[in-house]
Amino acid sequence: MSSDTLAAVQPAVELEGITKRFPGVVANHDIRITVEPGTVHAIVGENGAGKSTLMKILYGMQKPDEGTIKVNGREVTFRTPSDAIDVGIGMVHQHFMLADNFTVLENIVLGAEPTKAGVLDTGKARARIAQLASSHGLRVDPDALVEDLGVGDRQRVEILKVLYRGARILILDEPTAVLVPQEVEELFQNLRELKADGLTVIFISHKLDEVLNIADAITVIRRGTTVASVNPAEVTARRLAELMVGSELPTPETRESTVREDVTLSVSRLTMEAGGFRPVPKGTSVGLYVDKLREEGKRLLLDDVSFDIHAGQILGVAGVEGNGQSELIEAIMGMRPAHGTITLGGVDISAWSTLKRREAGIGYIPEDRHRQGLLLEASLWENRVLGHQTRPPARSGIWVDRRASKADTERIVKEYDVRTPSVDTLALALSGGNQQKLIVGREMSGEPSFLIAAHPTRGVDVGAQAAIWDHLRNARAAGLAVLLISADLDELIGLSDTIRVILRGRLVAELDPSDVTPERLGGYMTGAIAGTEET
Repeated sequence: MSSDTLAAVQPAVELEGITKRFPGVVANHDIRITVEPGTVHAIVGENGAGKSTLMKILYGMQKPDEGTIKVNGREVTFRTPSDAIDVGIGMVHQHFMLADNFTVLENIVLGAEPTKAGVLDTGKARARIAQLASSHGLRVDPDALVEDLGVGDRQRVEILKVLYRGARILILDEPTAVLVPQEVEELFQNLRELKADGLTVIFISHKLDEVLNIADAITVIRRGTTVASVNPAEVTARRLAELMVGSELPTPETRESTVREDVTLSVSRLTMEAGGFRPVPKGTSVGLYVDKLREEGKRLLLDDVSFDIHAGQILGVAGVEGNGQSELIEAIMGMRPAHGTITLGGVDISAWSTLKRREAGIGYIPEDRHRQGLLLEASLWENRVLGHQTRPPARSGIWVDRRASKADTERIVKEYDVRTPSVDTLALALSGGNQQKLIVGREMSGEPSFLIAAHPTRGVDVGAQAAIWDHLRNARAAGLAVLLISADLDELIGLSDTIRVILRGRLVAELDPSDVTPERLGGYMTGAIAGTEET
């Protein structure tokens, strides 16, 4: 390429002096970022640093109060995401935007359907999807229902969806948050192929080792402004963490055992069949009924699951999403009926309501904070009350005690470093990480004897991650029994006393965290390594 040609190449994206204010907070202040074409440019920063706001501005979801945006050298103004799409920008959100009951093809073309005589031209759509999939190494089955796909496949559908609309600049928000190591490597190979084809990727992540693996350039944002632009070849994860939050990269490692003899939670022969709950026929044991379901080829969402969790123990459950983890949580919480027995502190709670289980001492950090953990249109103090409305400090007689609830929310905000202007702020105004810290604080404040922690550090920065790990370790040392479900295999290995692997609804392996690697654990999770018991 000649020097004249090089001089003519414009940055794919230039953000100059971007500032965005909300009541009581400046989300972005004078942010300046230059993204070169055909590169993977990572943006890292702690929760509340302003990354999400910045990407919403670049994707047309919000307007900056000050500053300019240039795309391929031309200044642009976005009023809606459609304006961003028109200039070739696409965004894959952390929470996938797919319709489960639609096929892959239907999801990809939704809103941009090719028609012929007023009817969907499936032949044209299929050909275009096949061409994109082949060109960029994004294999998909266009006729598969999205609800039947694994997380990695769903992510490929999301990427194809933005490519189908002509995107040449892709924003990926926490794209590896729910992937196992093998799927992460597949994604990175996809990104390398996209880059080789001249596309530009803006990569938002909290996983610094992955950023260093895939990025060509890194911009660090702290408290709403850019503090550094670094070359991945010249920086370490430890240094990145220091730039982000002023501290070293934390580790989840737990060395000393605190496991006690007494069993806090016991699950016996827990079984859930697809298609809805049907009572076990009178005079038939659960075991015989499960055997009969298997003989009939019935699909089991949970297949004869049994385990004990002792006081002071963290039992980690590893599995590719969609293999029964959600159903296991819902069964233990009483949110979905299942066969089998669940005991808490030696008491059979199998027939208890969810509220009664909560009142008996079960804490719950849900896997999806938006759908299951928060009322986004409610204030922080009102969200503090959720699930705890029948107990102090929320309850005073038959009424909600607003004063006590607000005071306790103030304590949680301080103790768990929830960054907010006020406890009266709506939950939707907080960053994802600060929402997560509020939930963790709420559940730990209920003084549970047993805690379900589903992806407790998903989408939080290294500082918040370290704080949550410390809270879990301290509670474990005080006798808390924890069921830990996480897609972060380093977290599972570091925090767990024992790891069980779930595959197609069945526990297939028991592993010693001190003697397993993320790669080998991923092998059990995907079935690449045969399910055998190891202790």
